[in-house]
Amino acid sequence: MTTRVLITGAAGQLGHDLVRAFEDGGRTHEVVACDRATLDVGDRERTLQVITTVQPDVVVHAGAYTAVDAAETEVDLAFQVNALGTRHVAEGARITGARLCYISTDYVFDGTADRPYLEWDAPNPQTVYGRSKLAGERELDPGATIVRTSWVCGAAGKNFVKTMLRLAGERDEIGVVADQQGCPTFTDDLAGMVRRLVVARLPGTFHVTNQGPTTWFELASATLHAAGLDPAKIRPITTAEYPVAAPRPAYSVLDNAALRLQGIPLLPEWPEPLERLVKELTA
Repeated sequence: MTTRVLITGAAGQLGHDLVRAFEDGGRTHEVVACDRATLDVGDRERTLQVITTVQPDVVVHAGAYTAVDAAETEVDLAFQVNALGTRHVAEGARITGARLCYISTDYVFDGTADRPYLEWDAPNPQTVYGRSKLAGERELDPGATIVRTSWVCGAAGKNFVKTMLRLAGERDEIGVVADQQGCPTFTDDLAGMVRRLVVARLPGTFHVTNQGPTTWFELASATLHAAGLDPAKIRPITTAEYPVAAPRPAYSVLDNAALRLQGIPLLPEWPEPLERLVKELTA
């Protein structure tokens, strides 16, 4: 008997790899991939119509408003998608009896910690985006799975690694922030862990990142090195030298404690999947 998995945000960077992670020729999973055109989660009627028609066993809710800086002025839109939209998806899952897995973010924390954030630490988001994603977490039933992740990069969509490769071809020097710490997470690894958590039917909150804290500067330098380009193009700058609308957390390293304590092997150190991604992007 196959498990029917409905994936929201399937056209996004993580959604793309979630579809690949669950697809197995129909042997164990039947994937229903929904992009925004198919399923606009901000529209309750449409969301319930799609979910009740598909009758999924599992909903992986990866669809989100992720424009961190724009959210500071598009407050209603961020909450309509990330908070109210998640309410609609949760309602649809409740009606159909589907398990729900929600993708969340390190932005639910304030970035002032001096140690990696545990799943049980109190959130304190400092941005509209972070508040809207935390609001989405609070719309979920107790049996749902929450996967918080950070610094997401993949072959699909826009991300930091792609930006660095593009800028390296356009500029002689690239200023990159060196005083923010976090853990890069690569979508193929992340999608595989989401599948594992879904298959195991594990409820609760899990932090899922590739291992090893780093800075944006170090990640940029490693990206150019992996591409055979000159890492000396990358110049370290401070957060103050790169003003943005939404404040970035100075420290957003997530401790993958729930995975570790559950006995689930953690994702590999970030340099390995970075090299794999860069190879794919530059092939």
